[in-house]
This record gives sequence, structure tokens and C-alpha cells, in this order.
Amino acid sequence: MILHMSNHRQALLPRASNRLVAMNRRTKVALIIAVDLISLPLCFLAAMTLRLGGIEPTMKYGVAPYLLIAVITVPAFAATHLYSAVIRFIDHRLIVAAGAGLAVVIAATCGLLLLVNYTDLPNSALAIYWFIAFSYVVASRLAARTVLRLGHATAVQAGPACSVGIYGAGEAGSKLALAMRVSGKYRAMCFFDDKAALEKRNVAGLKVFRPERIPEIVSMLRITLVVIAIPSASPEARREIMYRANRAGVKVKILSNLMELADEEVSPRSIRELKIEDLLGREPNQPQVELFARCVHDQNILVTGGGGSIGSELCRQIMTQTPRELHIIDHSEYALYAIESELSARFPGRTIRAHLGSACDARLVERIMRENRIETVYHAAAYKHVPLVEENIAEGIRNNILSAEVVANAAAKFRVKTCVLISTDKAVRPTSIMGASKRIAELIFQAAAITSGASTRFCMVRFGNVLGSSGSVVPLFKSQIERGGPITITHPDVVRYFMSIPEAAQLVMQAGAMATGGDVFVMDMGEPVKIVDLARTMIAMCGLKEKNAANPSGDVEIQFVGLRPGEKLYEELFAGNDAVPSRHPRIMTTSEYVIEPAVLEQQIAYLHVACANNDTAMIRFLVQRMVEEYKYTPRTPSEERVVELPMAAPKFSPRLARV
Repeated sequence: MILHMSNHRQALLPRASNRLVAMNRRTKVALIIAVDLISLPLCFLAAMTLRLGGIEPTMKYGVAPYLLIAVITVPAFAATHLYSAVIRFIDHRLIVAAGAGLAVVIAATCGLLLLVNYTDLPNSALAIYWFIAFSYVVASRLAARTVLRLGHATAVQAGPACSVGIYGAGEAGSKLALAMRVSGKYRAMCFFDDKAALEKRNVAGLKVFRPERIPEIVSMLRITLVVIAIPSASPEARREIMYRANRAGVKVKILSNLMELADEEVSPRSIRELKIEDLLGREPNQPQVELFARCVHDQNILVTGGGGSIGSELCRQIMTQTPRELHIIDHSEYALYAIESELSARFPGRTIRAHLGSACDARLVERIMRENRIETVYHAAAYKHVPLVEENIAEGIRNNILSAEVVANAAAKFRVKTCVLISTDKAVRPTSIMGASKRIAELIFQAAAITSGASTRFCMVRFGNVLGSSGSVVPLFKSQIERGGPITITHPDVVRYFMSIPEAAQLVMQAGAMATGGDVFVMDMGEPVKIVDLARTMIAMCGLKEKNAANPSGDVEIQFVGLRPGEKLYEELFAGNDAVPSRHPRIMTTSEYVIEPAVLEQQIAYLHVACANNDTAMIRFLVQRMVEEYKYTPRTPSEERVVELPMAAPKFSPRLARV
């Protein structure tokens, strides 16, 4: 019976709150003003009582001063927009403004009393009135906000609120905890923080615990979600948080948009799912505005391979810098349609032209550059999947080399200002045909820089794997986890560099802006990541456990299948130790040998003939003549035959080439 009555009383407050919320705006304002007109005279009466030492001395003034002070104060509050505010969302800034308005009113009243030489009313009582009236405003508005939010939370709550432990008891975490009190979706239960000084302290009304106690506290408070609210947390720290929460059997999310923290607008909508980018590598740098826009703003841009993962992100980043026109080439009809549709919807009114065809088609590329006066080219079209190109070397070589040749020749012919080749770390000491073909594409651009002089700035940009690209292991691992495993990895020691696609595209654009001609730019990719660690991280992100000898009842097994043809245990970004920092902290330049343009042209002519005849041995021989670091172990006797050509391939320094 007692429990029933308690529940009934608890239900009355939300119902009363909902009725207040449902009132029209004018009725609400009238009600608030009426309450203030009753309360403010009482505040002044209390001030006079404190000043005069009792209630009896205050009666000699009659009721006029008490009514008059309320009539003066209410317009001051109205002037500070106190009555136009939505009480459920009122904040300290508005209350401070109301206090300032009240102070102005009291100062003006004191001045007026002095002017008319009225000394019966003690001025010190007015000062006391400010403290009491301001305290009334703060207490009444915060109490009303609490009551109204309670009703609102009850109205919007579709089911039981998710009990949340917030990892990080700093500014971001405390703002998130306060914002959750308005939401019916989340209920903040406690904080977790590494700082020993905060242990068992109270932050935003919640107790702080050490991270080591996550399993115990999760069980005790029935927490179902941990939200990471530490903007400065490193990927390693985020991984550790995820592993701890995973062992406790709870999900992990993260506070998404850090820009909201500067605007003090953190809300439950700021919480999002963890992404693999949050747990690998490093935080991306904001682009340098001047470099980012230099080759793009108000210019005609061409992106080859614009429907691919790198090319499409380049298109998105380019459009943020308001180019005059963007032209996209891709041989995939669907990919081209998808990126053109996306950009047209996001940037209405901008000129975006989609050209269906191959970057190997010299007539198409030249027509686009000639008719549209292209000023900057980003050549992203290439075959990049190492095992596929290794099995189809003639087509891989033809596509990657011919497209580079076509783009470089057309750019020089029509005096394009800047032409950027998207290269790869696999071009350094390549063991695969794909990597060697990209190194030859670099040689083509280097030769073009020599022959074109200063009319066109040619440059190359190398970087490693990008997370989520078509050639990345991330989509593969994700699909394997969804099928229940196993995850297949070539070797337990294989490592790769990783970067997010947006950061890669931004760095490509900034590197191109620094080009002087023949430059080889190398991205600072951070620390390499072991692929097996990446796989284990992705398993943990899904709330699963690895199945192995130590845990035979796990969910997903990892299997090692051996290195595939052309694959290396680790990748390199430059051949020597001559990398030089550039004006951008994450872009370096390096020197590479070049081949005399006339010799290179003849070697490529031989290569085209070998590709046309699908002569695998000849292709590999010619590739090895041009790319001296290319190492290949023949798999069949037919590939061991010796091929000799009369032409050598002398090399010299790129610095000499530019003189």
C-alpha cells in the first residue's frame, strides 16, 4: 500500500510537468510574471527585515515600497530576455544577465533616492535585496527547469534508459553527464578516469572510479554502455578502454564531434559508434588552409579514377574548396554515377562533369583537358590489388603505365599548371608487379618534369594503406567477422601503415600545392600496425572474443595462410634515409633516381609490345631493367629464360635533371 502511494506521488510530478509544457507561450509568461510579482515584494520584505532587525520596523513604510520594487524589477528582467527564454533550456549566461539587469535597477534606484534627497529608506536594504532577489531567480528557474525536464524525459522515453558509465571526468565528460539528464535515452551512472586524484570524488553529481574497477562497477550499477569522453585520448588509450569494457561485457561508444565542445553544445546526439580509425594510427591534422585551396579554388580540376575510394574522396575534398569546375573520369559506370550523384546533391549549383571512359584513352583525356582548360590534375586511376595484378601482369602493367603516360603527355601538351600522381609505398623496393608499375609511373612523371620545363609542375605523392579503401583489409575482415570467421591473415608478423581516406586526400592536395617539378612527396604515416593486432581490435569492436588455443570457446578464429605472390612483410615509404621535411609537418620529400626521357620512352615502347603479346617473362625482364630494386622469384621454368635487349638504362640524380 505504501509502495503504491509512493509510486502514485512519483507519477504526479511528471503529469503536472507535462501540463505546464503543454500551455501556450503567453500563458506561461503570464504565469511566471505573476509568480515574480508575488515573490519579489517578499524578497524586499526579507531584505528590510534583515537590515532593520525585525518585522515590526518594516511595517511603518506601508506596502508601497514593496510593490514598487517589484514593478521596477520585472521590466528589468524582461529587458534581459529572462521571460522570453525556454526554461527547460535556460543556462547560466541568461541568469547572470538577469542579475546584471537587477543590479542596474538597484543602482538607478539608489541614485534617484539620492537625487530627491529621500533618506527614510536605507540604501543598504537595496543591496541586500539584490542578493535575495538574485538567489530567488536562480533557485526558482533551476527548480522549474528540473521539474519541466523530468516531464519531458518521461514523455520522450520510449523504454528503459540506457545506463552509461562515462570514461573521462574532464570538461567533456561533465558536459555530457549534464546533457544526459535531459535525455530519456541515456542515464549517466558514474565516471571512470585514470587520474588518481579524482578517485571517489564527485563530478557533476556522479562518483568517479578507477578504470581497473570497470567490471565490478558495471555489475554493481548494471551499466550497459561505456562512452569515451576524452578528446585527447590516443588510439592506444581508446583501444585499452575498449578491451576493458569488452571484458566486462558492455558496449563502447565515443563522443563524436569535438567542435561541439568549443560551442558548449555537447548532447546525447554527440555519441556515436567506435570506428576503426579511432583505434589505429594517430589523430589527423587539420589541413593548412592556404595549401589546401591553392591548386583547387576557382580552378578547373580533373580527377582520374574519381569513382574509386581515393579518387572519390579527393572529389569530395576538392568540392569543399569551391573549384570553378570538377571533371571526373572513371571506366566504372556505377562508380562514376555514384560519386556524381553524391556531389551534385551535396553541392547544388556547382559544375560537375562526369566522363565515362578510361584514363588510358589518350583522345578522351586530351579532349577533356583541351575543351575545359584543366588547370590541376589528380591522377588516381590505377589497378592497386597486389595479388590480382600479380596474376594479370600484362593488363596491370598496361593500365598503370599507359594511363600515367597518357595523363603526363596531355598535361604537358595543354600546359596544365599542376599534375599530381597518386603513388604508393609499394613502389619502394617493390616485390610485386603492382608496386613496380607504380614506380614506373613515377619515372614517367619525373621524365615529364624534365621535358616540360616550368610550364607544368609534375609531382608524385606516396602513402600507405588507407582504412576502408577497396584494397584495404578492413572491409575483408569485417565481412569475415560477420560470417563468423575465420579471419585470414598472410603472416603473423606482417605490418602495414594506415591512414584515413579523408586525411590521405587532404595531404595529397596540400603536397601538390608545394610542388616545384619532379617532387616525390612521402606522407608521415605514423607507426606501422601489425595486421594481426588490427584483426583482434576489430573482433573486440564487435563485442566478440578471439577463438584460439587459450580460449577454445571464443567467437572468431584467426588463421595464417602464408604470404601471397608479390607481398612483403612490411612496407617502406622511401628507399634511402634522405627524406627531408617540408613546410607541412606530415609531408616529406625524398630524392629518387630518374631515367633519361629518351631511354625511358624506348623501354616503355618495348613494354607495350610485351604486354600486347602477353609475354610474361619479357614484361618482368623489362620491369627489372627500369626498376632496379624490383625483386622477383620465378615460379615456373618458362619465367627463368634470359631476355636481352641492346638498350641500357642510364640513371642520374633528379637534382641534375632539373638544372
